[in-house]
Amino acid sequence: LYQVMKMQITYCKLSKRIQKWLLEFFVLEVIAHAAANILDIHPNSTALFYHKIRQVISHLLPSWVNEVFDGSVELDESYFGGRSKGKRGLGATGKVVVFGILKRHDTVYTVVVNNAKSDTLMTVIKQKIMLDSIVYTDSLSSYDKLDVSGFIHHRINHSKAFADRQNHINGIENFWNQAKRVLRKYNGIDRKSFPLFLKECEFRFNFGILSEQLKILRDWCGT
Repeated sequence: LYQVMKMQITYCKLSKRIQKWLLEFFVLEVIAHAAANILDIHPNSTALFYHKIRQVISHLLPSWVNEVFDGSVELDESYFGGRSKGKRGLGATGKVVVFGILKRHDTVYTVVVNNAKSDTLMTVIKQKIMLDSIVYTDSLSSYDKLDVSGFIHHRINHSKAFADRQNHINGIENFWNQAKRVLRKYNGIDRKSFPLFLKECEFRFNFGILSEQLKILRDWCGT
C-alpha cells in the first residue's frame, strides 16, 4: 500500500544506521538539535536531514489527499506566526494565512493562501469539495457564497456556541491546535520554509499512529 511512490533521500553522507535513528527521532518529535546531541553528530547534518524529510512529505503527501472531499466537511482559516496576537483583523498583521478543509473522521488538507477573502477561499473549495456536500463553517462572511454555490451549508456562531449537535467545526480546530503545538517548539519558522512544516503537521494528523508514520516515511525516504 505504501509503495505507490518514492522520493528517496539522496546525496546524504550520514550512514544508514544514523538515518534510521533520525527518522525515528523525527517521528517522535525530537528536535534536530537534541537528536544531534544524542547521536553525537553535527547539528547542521541533523537539520539538513530533517529538512529533506519534510521535502519528501511535501512532495508525496498530496498523492494521498488529492481526492475531492465529499460527505460532511469542515472549513476554517487560521493564522500562523507574526508577533501580535489575534486571529483576524489587526491581530492578523504579519501572519501567514492557512485555509483548512477536513473530511470528518478522515483527512485534513491545508493550503497557504494570500488572504481569507471569499474569492480566494471559494477557488480552493470548488477544487477540493464535491457539490452537494454538507459543509460546516463559522460565521465568517467569506463563506456567504456557499449558500448559493451548490453546497449544503451550516454555520456555527461561536459567539453563541461552539457546537450544536452535528453543527460544529471542532475537527478542523483540533487540527489547528495540534499544528500550533508542533510548530511552537521551533521558536519561529521563516516564511519560505513554513509550507514544509505545515505539510509535516498535516502528515502527523492524517497518519496519527506513530508506527504508521514511521512505516510510511521509511518507504517514502528509502531508509
